Amino acid sequence: MKSQRNPIVLIPSSNRLLEIQDQVRAYFGWKESEDISSAEELLHRVEKSGLEKWNNQNRSASLDTLHRTLVTERPRIAVLGAAIEPEEVIANLNKSTIMVAADGASGVISELPNHLSEMAWSRMACIVSDADGGEGTLQAVRRGIPVVLHAHGDNRDDWKALIELAESQATPPDLILTHQTSKEIIGMHNPGGFTDGDRASCFLTALGVGNRKIMILGTNSNKVGRWSGHTSEQTKIEKLRWMEKSFILQGLWTN
Repeated sequence: MKSQRNPIVLIPSSNRLLEIQDQVRAYFGWKESEDISSAEELLHRVEKSGLEKWNNQNRSASLDTLHRTLVTERPRIAVLGAAIEPEEVIANLNKSTIMVAADGASGVISELPNHLSEMAWSRMACIVSDADGGEGTLQAVRRGIPVVLHAHGDNRDDWKALIELAESQATPPDLILTHQTSKEIIGMHNPGGFTDGDRASCFLTALGVGNRKIMILGTNSNKVGRWSGHTSEQTKIEKLRWMEKSFILQGLWTN
């Protein structure tokens, strides 16, 4: 009889990464109840979509596939932040690095020469998204790149639009669902993190990737990257400072 593997559960590499989420909510005056409501609504929407690959069991299988790819198969993983430039991507293509994009940062691939852009897409393991990354995120969805999709209190319209786009594809992307609440939500994960960038690294470390294997590219806490979603620049800078705290906790901040 074939034994079944236990499903992977994303446990934050440090409880302090979850404390940052509480601190951020307090700082901006946001309510956790709104985060919970959005998360539960996203979970319900996905599980009622009718797509077999999006049911809970197959989402767990998608996470298992990413675990094999990111933990056991590759020596280095580059997290692409919103300030990523083509030259950084090209340099790491030469090193056989696999990539994880923070939301719309995958848009940088459109600026590569054609022969390199296809190589870059083939190295993209997943995007970590709260669904506001613009064209870069949409390109990834159309290409069937796995999406680690995040719910928070004020992104309902964004994730609804992204789910509708994903459903319409001939090959919808694999989905893994994340939230930022203290509540246990079966079928979703909270690996820690607040912005797409530090949530990407939290996802990797919770998955079991050692921080020495992770490179943070295109990330700056002092300016808004050109691949960021539309937002107030001042608010974004404040969010980036919280992102920096998260990277420091994970031993990943070198700027």
